[in-house]
Amino acid sequence: MNPAPAAAGPGNTWLIFALLTVLSWGVYGVILHKGRGYMPMGSETPHAGLKAFLFVCIAYAIIGVASAVLLKVRGSDWSLTPMGIQWSLIAGVTGALGAFTLVLALGAAAPIYKGAAAAAVMPIVFGGAPVINTLVAMLLHPPQGGIKTLPLPFLLGCVLAATGAFMVAKYAPSNTGGPAKPAAGVVAPAISAGGSTNAH
Repeated sequence: MNPAPAAAGPGNTWLIFALLTVLSWGVYGVILHKGRGYMPMGSETPHAGLKAFLFVCIAYAIIGVASAVLLKVRGSDWSLTPMGIQWSLIAGVTGALGAFTLVLALGAAAPIYKGAAAAAVMPIVFGGAPVINTLVAMLLHPPQGGIKTLPLPFLLGCVLAATGAFMVAKYAPSNTGGPAKPAAGVVAPAISAGGSTNAH
């Protein structure tokens, strides 16, 4: 019998899920900004991001119910620990706050970059987050020998990650046109290709 392909081995399961996370989070900002753009605008423009965030929260609740069902299907005895609950709730708060501030960032970038706001915001988010993740991980689990033992390639990688995120955000083809300037005498918002008067 031929051995199964390496990619199907249990040791690669984490990588498959990691890549699925990259896919889902990679489209998250663009889709979120699209949802925000289809909310009522005009006097309601300042509230469009929060309206979109409300339905993000509803989606989280639906996934939460699905997780509870999966625990039941797997035969979990639902045993919990206080510290496990505490740290999981903290994780939930940080994730929700991140989604909340992301909505605010997309809303603030929309008047400048219009439909390309996600192309400006998301590289900064996803380029900076791994650096913060690594620093926090080192605080919780300090490297053996202390900070002075950190290898130069690691430090260089942190700098390159932050620099790369900035360059992708600043020089993305959809962003290099600079702030959108309305034509002289035009007051009404431009109508998008989708027929909506908001910026998608």
